[in-house]
Amino acid sequence: MSKKTTVYEMAECAVILALSIALFAVSEFIPWPAWLQGGGITLFGQVPIIVLSYRRGLKAGVPTALLLGVFEMITGLANFAWVKGAVSYVVVALFDYIFAFGVLGLGGMFRGIYAKSGQKSVLTATLVLGGLISSALRFVCHFLSGITVWSEYTQGNGGFTNLDSVIHGITKGSVIYSITYNGGYMLPETIITVIGCLAIALVIPKELTKYISKKSKEKVEKAE
Repeated sequence: MSKKTTVYEMAECAVILALSIALFAVSEFIPWPAWLQGGGITLFGQVPIIVLSYRRGLKAGVPTALLLGVFEMITGLANFAWVKGAVSYVVVALFDYIFAFGVLGLGGMFRGIYAKSGQKSVLTATLVLGGLISSALRFVCHFLSGITVWSEYTQGNGGFTNLDSVIHGITKGSVIYSITYNGGYMLPETIITVIGCLAIALVIPKELTKYISKKSKEKVEKAE
């Protein structure tokens, strides 16, 4: 990879990150249902990161997604006031922000399948599947945080000071709470993401495949 290509890639990552942040910010002005302890629905906020991952690969997608997680954590610092205990802060930071948004960078995990086939239908299916799975992984991260740290809202156990107290804080009530709370916004968020990925795959397939392989790109162009 040339120095010029690296600069272009970094610039693209910066633009995509800014676009995703903007979509998250704009979404706050839409009258979605409110989730008091964090989380919410966005207007295609996840899609830019997933598209970047598919277009440029995981090496570009994952770091950009992690930066999104850091940004969201900084803007969501008020949510840390709801928890107490050193371990609780770490769990929230990792599973509600860093890991939760970092997994969006895996959205391009199936681009290799398209590279082998070069078929437009495979392009669409792999991008949509990547968006679906990365969204599901984000839900898992929030779910794990919900059944541990946020379980104090179901049983009043207070903050956690060590890993053992986190694990033993898991109850049937905390599982139901976490599924209901996090599923409430992640289900519509996943649907919106899938729709966005589908639209992108159908509208700009050439841009999606520009950096995958020349052979695959030529197959898509001939199929159009």
